[in-house]
Amino acid sequence: MTAGAAVPLAALDLRPAPGAAPPGRMLLAQTATEIRLTLRRGESVLLTLIIPLALLFFFDGVGALPADAGRPIDFLVPGLLALAIMSTAFTGQAIATGFERSYGVLKLLGASPLPRWVLLAGKTLAVLAVEVLQVLLLLIAGGLLGWHPHGSFGWVVLLLVLGTVAFSGLGLLMAGTLRAEATLAAANGVYLVLLMLGGIVFPLSNLPGWAEAIAKVLPTAALAGGLRSVLRDGSGVPAADLGILAAWAVVSLTLAARTFRWE
Repeated sequence: MTAGAAVPLAALDLRPAPGAAPPGRMLLAQTATEIRLTLRRGESVLLTLIIPLALLFFFDGVGALPADAGRPIDFLVPGLLALAIMSTAFTGQAIATGFERSYGVLKLLGASPLPRWVLLAGKTLAVLAVEVLQVLLLLIAGGLLGWHPHGSFGWVVLLLVLGTVAFSGLGLLMAGTLRAEATLAAANGVYLVLLMLGGIVFPLSNLPGWAEAIAKVLPTAALAGGLRSVLRDGSGVPAADLGILAAWAVVSLTLAARTFRWE
């Protein structure tokens, strides 16, 4: 056939060829969808932004921390960064996903070629996008109150990412196994427990001995403690805290992927 000659219509294969998109493209599409859905829940996003900022200004103003905790602002900013991560990755994620499952949204996704791991990864990446805004606002507010960070920025990022994955896994584990109403109650209850035992607004040493021992292996205390050791004390690798967060991340996401129900 000479150049420029028309291709016979019979030689063209116009039959539809349905099939799943590549996993990478599905992950990008799912992440973009999750971000749009998250931003539509304006009141939820507003609360996750306002609550840590309000606690920062309140506790810095009242000076309720013991003298051995150092300057209140140096203690509070790392702890409230941990609170922001927990609020978005765990509480917000669990409640939103639980109601999506209750409304039948996840059932429809389960009938599509979308793999379960892509759904979970897309939700976690969307949470990370919201957390970028939270972290920036807290860092700016802390700077206005006289806070000066120390240590390696790389360790801070690693702690925040591991904390996000750990809390996201816990939220998805809860949302994928409990009814929506039970998820709502349980997520808020666990949030309060982790807030009180996480070393966020007061040192773990203020707790009774048995409670302090339990608190030290919780992801909230590991995240707050690791951030505090880097940002306040200028420490090097927070190996113990990274190890605790990594263990929570692996266990929670593995259990979530195995037990998550579409309906």
